[in-house]
Amino acid sequence: MSQPQDVVIRPLTPADREDWETLWRAYLDFYQSGLDPAQFDYTFQRLSQPDYASMFGYVAEYEGKLVGLVNCINHDHGWHMQQVVYLQDLYVDDSARKLGIGQKLIEAVYAYADQHDKANVYWTTKTSNHTARKLYDRIGTLTEFIKYQR
Repeated sequence: MSQPQDVVIRPLTPADREDWETLWRAYLDFYQSGLDPAQFDYTFQRLSQPDYASMFGYVAEYEGKLVGLVNCINHDHGWHMQQVVYLQDLYVDDSARKLGIGQKLIEAVYAYADQHDKANVYWTTKTSNHTARKLYDRIGTLTEFIKYQR
């Protein structure tokens, strides 16, 4: 059996398009969401282009297959001189759970933020996402804020 150190976390590239979409669709299914097919091309193009500074993504490879993704947005913030990183989407395929891949993906985003002088990294999740929250409680700080939207 392969060990978690066999997991490779790397930046998303244009060659990852098909596998990334499979993972992102599974993530959207988990949250019972759907998007217009044009959104997949629009988002992927921005995440996978190293010269597009507003968005970036990483993928996790395990046993020669993409099994995880993280999609992030850099943005200005009124309380910080530096930008912040919004970790918008994090997903690990069921076949690769319990290998520490989610943590490795978040740690890659932390490293990116440190290397690029970002003020912080933040994300949201459903209150009912108990499995993910066990990880988030270990490697992040739960805030008292509640999200609203229109």
